[in-house]
Amino acid sequence: MSSSSSSGASVVIVGGGVTGLSAGWHLARAGCDVLVIDKGIVGWEASGRNGGGASHYHSPLFAEEQRLWPQMDELLGYPTEYRRERVIVALTESQLRHYHYMAAMFNELGFAADHLDAQQAIAMAPLVSNACLGGIHLKFGGHANPQRTVQAYAWALQDHGGRVLQNAAVTGFDTVGGRVSGVKTMRGDFGCDVLVVAAGPQTGHLLGQVGVDLPLAAARAEMIVTEPAPLMAIGGVDGNGLYGRQTLRGNLAYGGGPHEWLEVSETGPSVRPTTPLMRNLAKRVAELLPKAAHLRVIRSWAGVIENTPDGRPVIDRLTSPDNVVVATMSGVGFGLSPASGHAIADLVLEGRCSFANIDKLGIGRFAGLSPNWRAERGWTSVSAPV
Repeated sequence: MSSSSSSGASVVIVGGGVTGLSAGWHLARAGCDVLVIDKGIVGWEASGRNGGGASHYHSPLFAEEQRLWPQMDELLGYPTEYRRERVIVALTESQLRHYHYMAAMFNELGFAADHLDAQQAIAMAPLVSNACLGGIHLKFGGHANPQRTVQAYAWALQDHGGRVLQNAAVTGFDTVGGRVSGVKTMRGDFGCDVLVVAAGPQTGHLLGQVGVDLPLAAARAEMIVTEPAPLMAIGGVDGNGLYGRQTLRGNLAYGGGPHEWLEVSETGPSVRPTTPLMRNLAKRVAELLPKAAHLRVIRSWAGVIENTPDGRPVIDRLTSPDNVVVATMSGVGFGLSPASGHAIADLVLEGRCSFANIDKLGIGRFAGLSPNWRAERGWTSVSAPV
């Protein structure tokens, strides 16, 4: 990645995950002078360590997500390994009923989803258990490679003249006349006209330095990766509380909790994979895909996701300071990144999102929230892995 001069940029984005990088890419494409700053290496937390799914039907950004993903390799100029379609497999009657309900909702929204009987599900995903009861076939959505996608955003951003500064932890902000005028980092100070804070679990702490309260709770998100298996017709197979994908090499990459709540310092949490969580994930993957149960787990990743009290993202341009845009994705940042970056760029350039009503993603919805909201929900950290 390139380094930056001390002159700053018209827009400085704090956070080099997929959300910040996508926003930077959209802004650079529009001719904006943009600098993305990260405390470490881009995509080093949840952005590069997730299931890669791209099917967030519950979001107001969903339609734009689905419009953009099939074009991303061409638009970015680099491969994301995006593959369309997913299969969701039911191992119980209650799961099957729920998936049929989901399929009906998708079809009402105009996105095709078919019911599958057991034989059809196994034909599409031959590693699935013979005991499966069927499932649904999503003819939209899909998945991509998180690490490839992070790289693609960063390289494409730089191709359009944007800059990326890594290993530059933010230590504070300069303000003039009630607006943020600069960002202080361990590697120098950078002036800005507009500030975007998309720093994952550190977003709340950073906004607090400019007098803004954003309630967040961080949690570990763990993934396991197996040896390669024979390629399935559709590599995106969910079920048994799991999300994940089969890579182009055949590896199975899966996550799906349980997650541990973490405390976050100024530099962010430091997490490593844990044996109990790896065993839990491996057991459930073997139940979903028993014809791959003999495969060894060769890697495990621990990422960190930030969670808002209601589980929905926050994408908003603040009223005070009025040149600050906040973006925190509450666990769904990767799949929504093409659309969230577009929305953030719109807020920077126009003050409003041009393609969807994102009012319900505003930070104002948390006004009056109890200071003890985490304890009231049981979202408190533990001293040892559970």
